Amino acid sequence: MIDEEILLVLKSSNDGYVSGEELSKTAGLSRAAIWKRVESLRNEGYDIEASPHLGYRLLGVPDSLIPSEIKWSLKTRTLGREVISYKKIDSTNTAAYDMAKKGIKEGVVVVADEQTKGRGRLGRTWASPARGGVYLSCILRPAMSPGEVPKLTLAASISVAKTIREVSGLTAVIKWPNDVLINSKKVSGILLEMKAEQDRLDFVIIGIGINVNTPLKLLPKIGTSIAGELGEEISRIKLTQVLLENLEANYRLVTNGDFSKVIDEWKDLTDMLGSRIRITLPNREFEGQAIDVDSDGTLLVRLDNGFIEKIFSGDVRLLR
Repeated sequence: MIDEEILLVLKSSNDGYVSGEELSKTAGLSRAAIWKRVESLRNEGYDIEASPHLGYRLLGVPDSLIPSEIKWSLKTRTLGREVISYKKIDSTNTAAYDMAKKGIKEGVVVVADEQTKGRGRLGRTWASPARGGVYLSCILRPAMSPGEVPKLTLAASISVAKTIREVSGLTAVIKWPNDVLINSKKVSGILLEMKAEQDRLDFVIIGIGINVNTPLKLLPKIGTSIAGELGEEISRIKLTQVLLENLEANYRLVTNGDFSKVIDEWKDLTDMLGSRIRITLPNREFEGQAIDVDSDGTLLVRLDNGFIEKIFSGDVRLLR
């Protein structure tokens, strides 16, 4: 907390100098102790200039998923007000799930600079190299039935696609139910996990992985990154903040009974409706035309025999 207090004062100075005396009074530490804390912040990647006569000035912050940086100027009421960060972890979803089982409150976000066992849908892995992407998991406790949880999948996918568009200007589109693509390559994946008993939902974990500044050579051939498409790196902190703000807004739409607005936006952010697709289910595989998303978030597919089938889950491949 002392480091956050020092950073708050430095950031509030509008790029001006802050005297050591002022920082000492704010943090309740000696001048020597302030110097040690500043050195610690520098080791974390903060660019802090020190002048014997003027004091300290913050010149730059590291593009690392540091809780204080994520929370700085974050415009949410609940989501991300508490952030738990790891340099390296097996899976943020696994950590968040364990925390939720122990009763941690709604809105806590678990982030990591690197995952060693990142997970995707259908038992797939998610490449999570260090300092390249945004890997986070959000703990939610919505008052809904387990059967309504797929609605949150659509809410999360539009949040990711909208965020990428807003922050980078790239045209990110959604492939049902929760893949986000740029130029037909996967830039983000979403994994929802929940704990429920019969009709009672205990909690939901929304795990999101986004390839932000990840070098393309570290990704599978079907994957891409924002920097790889844009030609320059962007701030992972800024993207995380906008993502949390969009996700909270769409989460509120779902929990407040305005899911139709989520569906409308999902349709605006997808290019798969009208396309021929192949659906792979555990017991069969078939083709058809994706024609719409139903009011509950399921995919409607017109089969070759003319019948309309509702798809609740499965692996979808676009055929072009």
